[in-house]
Amino acid sequence: MSGKGKEEKSLFEKIWTLANHRGFVFPSAEIYGGIAGIYDLGPLGAKMKNNLIQAWREFFVLRETNPPVYELDGSTILPYEALKASGHLDSFTDPTVSCLKCKKWMRADHLIEDSLDMYVEGMTLEQLNRIIRENNLGCPDCGGGLSEVTFFNLMLEVQVGPADGQTAFLRPETAQDIFLDFKRVQQSMRAKLPFGIAQIGKSYRNEISPRQGLIRVREFTQMEIEMFIHPNEIGNHPSFDKVKDIKIRILTREQQKKGETEPLETTAKESVVSKILPNPYMAYYLAKETIFYQSLGIPYDKFHFRHMMPEETPFYSGGNFDLEVELSIGRKEIIGNAYRTNYDLSNHMKKSGKDLSISVDGEKVIPEVVEPSFGVERAIYCILEHCYREDDGRGWSWFQFPPKIAPITALILPLVRREPLMEIAFKTYETLKENGLEVDYDDRGSVGKRYARADEIGIPFCVTVDYKTAEASTVTIRDRDSREQAVINKNDLIEILSKLVSGIINFEKLL
Repeated sequence: MSGKGKEEKSLFEKIWTLANHRGFVFPSAEIYGGIAGIYDLGPLGAKMKNNLIQAWREFFVLRETNPPVYELDGSTILPYEALKASGHLDSFTDPTVSCLKCKKWMRADHLIEDSLDMYVEGMTLEQLNRIIRENNLGCPDCGGGLSEVTFFNLMLEVQVGPADGQTAFLRPETAQDIFLDFKRVQQSMRAKLPFGIAQIGKSYRNEISPRQGLIRVREFTQMEIEMFIHPNEIGNHPSFDKVKDIKIRILTREQQKKGETEPLETTAKESVVSKILPNPYMAYYLAKETIFYQSLGIPYDKFHFRHMMPEETPFYSGGNFDLEVELSIGRKEIIGNAYRTNYDLSNHMKKSGKDLSISVDGEKVIPEVVEPSFGVERAIYCILEHCYREDDGRGWSWFQFPPKIAPITALILPLVRREPLMEIAFKTYETLKENGLEVDYDDRGSVGKRYARADEIGIPFCVTVDYKTAEASTVTIRDRDSREQAVINKNDLIEILSKLVSGIINFEKLL
């Protein structure tokens, strides 16, 4: 948008508007005003989420054999005692401040960072209060004075049972289910170290000031793995040779201390030898994540792993390496990779009185843990932004989603609204759906307008039924990226679309 009195929309605003308009994401309970930081995924967003989750399961869980990874579906409600033992009751907090005039609550560290462009992660309450006083910071909304900074616990409390029920919490992470069920999984699956447990599901954090759409929300989906390792074998990953030469980008603590922002490039093997990463298990996951996120349409040079500084490292971790993606709204973390040591299992053993060790050659062992934790909604926004394309001469903006995660694989359309074209096109649509392909049907408007709609929501291929279809049983496939068209036999359509989605063939093979 341009012109006098009008400002050009930011990239975030363009994408967020398009995502709302086209059915990727909606404010939850919008007709009642909604709740800040809580969103519903619409038809296209739900399909993309499911495709993303399935791609993750295949790459990080189903194909992993050495070590194997088992799956769990745990409860989203956890008892007080479990989260007291894990440390979340005492340490899962953010610094908050409120406006004495309009009563708005906000994160003190975000207020300072936004107002002064000052990095304050890990500072004490006294330090934060001093910075606010010395710089005379006020409420960004009304200019009112501010209260003293206090810590606010981010967990959402619930009461289980009638009257004075048992105090519990909506889980702040999926990891604790895994630790609580660790012994059960190990025994039921007769698992030997090393092995992993994966879980996909909702987590909840009572964010003080949710913002930036899907980036900071109160309800979100995690895809998480806890890899359990014998302490004496933490330096030996049995499948490390598969990824040892993969290049990864890491911003080290030393670089951050010097004020450097350009990450170094190293291989997975070199990162362990040079002690940039603590062990091969951490390097294995960073290498796999590098491959995976490129396959989602996020360019290699637009993300890196940042070694978190000591003051910002979670209380349970022996070292965290966050995957950060460069976006128009700044660098945002979408994966937290943590070396959790044996912190969680040891604490739950002490607090519960239950033995969570396992016997290895007659010796009781408490495993060490390496954890990659993936945020789904944040990843979806990153995909939307990095796959967004401005008008390149076609007359409209569009999304260049990789076929495997695109919400819709192909749009089936008759050339015109006439029989027998409409009947053939709809039957083709039904056949493709019955064979597990995610397709849509559209017979309204001109072919050009239907192509535009397909591009705008990122559909990789359009299949047009024309008069030759009835005569010669051929259809025309249009490629979204190149806008090239190829004529193929209709009977080969299922096989060809399946191969295009899986990457076995590219569109040029059809020309």
